[in-house]
Amino acid sequence: MSDSRTLSAYVHVPYCRVRCGYCDFNTYTSTELRGAKQSDFVDHVAAEIDLARTELSQAQDTRELSTIFFGGGTPTLLPVTDLVGTVSNLRQAFGIAADAEVTVEANPDSVDADYLGALAQGGVNRVSFGVQSAVPSVLAVLDRTHNPDRVPEVVAAARAAGLAVSIDLIYGSPGETLDDWRASLELVAALGVDHVSAYSLIVEDGTALERKIRRGELEDPDPNLQADMYEMADVAFSQMGLGWYELSNWSRSSTTRSRHNVAYWLNQDWWGFGAGAHSHLAGRRWWNVKHPAAYAQRVMAGESPAADGEVPTSSEKYLEDVLLGTRLVEGFAIERLTPEARDEVPALVAQGLIIQDAAARGRVVLTLQGRLVADAVVRRLT
Repeated sequence: MSDSRTLSAYVHVPYCRVRCGYCDFNTYTSTELRGAKQSDFVDHVAAEIDLARTELSQAQDTRELSTIFFGGGTPTLLPVTDLVGTVSNLRQAFGIAADAEVTVEANPDSVDADYLGALAQGGVNRVSFGVQSAVPSVLAVLDRTHNPDRVPEVVAAARAAGLAVSIDLIYGSPGETLDDWRASLELVAALGVDHVSAYSLIVEDGTALERKIRRGELEDPDPNLQADMYEMADVAFSQMGLGWYELSNWSRSSTTRSRHNVAYWLNQDWWGFGAGAHSHLAGRRWWNVKHPAAYAQRVMAGESPAADGEVPTSSEKYLEDVLLGTRLVEGFAIERLTPEARDEVPALVAQGLIIQDAAARGRVVLTLQGRLVADAVVRRLT
């Protein structure tokens, strides 16, 4: 199969020691999980890898994996042998490009130097730490369990193992102040990492955090304060030598970007392994059954774990292309917009939401103010 699109693998590890109050991901604590053993996870994913290899072989798709990402949940709750064993299974099934990016998400309290060293020896070359905040009171609101004092230790251990390091932050939590957020930014500056993701807190329906806010135990996040925090972060990261390349992501250079996430934003192909994982291949999308027990039952019987799927319509694909393209620093080609949307560009430039020089070169690239209202800009372009 000849295809210029890259192929990636996402492995969803749905286990957490504690469920964070803001999280609506497909995750389970040990007390919530019934009918599937965490110790059998690597075998279940191996069975889905075999199914994927058969399907791609029949389609004569011989692409090697360009990126692999272990997300969750907390992948590092698994024994390190399970993670590196899954890397080995993926290599045997598909091949892994020599320059592939292989990332594992980790909590600062779920790894040590030995674990990180074993990851590196097993083919992992990047770790993304869920730091979220440097302030204990903010972490408590988020139900995060780690001690922020441990962050420099694990970052140093990861570097010593030869791993690239990314930090994830969340801003705008109930009760978080600008000084609290500044402390988190100062921690990142002290770490000197090459990549940071910073996300505004979104209160998802059905989460413990949403219930606390509804009962009046916590205040709703203030969108104006979150905007101030975003602007503060953008300035701080710039002073650290990190430039934005996606609305919520900053890197030291183009080579230190998250290549796996860029593949999502560019609508490349990926196969998602694990309970609830989503996949995108040759214009088709599907998602696996959510519960690990149902997932295990299907894959161990040699059946597809897909719960459902879809092929986006041309209008849906256009909306998604604009939505994702305008999130990136390279922007979106004006010639790809509809005639009606192209007519909006001069007004968006005049309003300071699109960079004028970029528009003159035929690209929609958001200004800082445009990034703050990116959804509104997209609505005008679609």
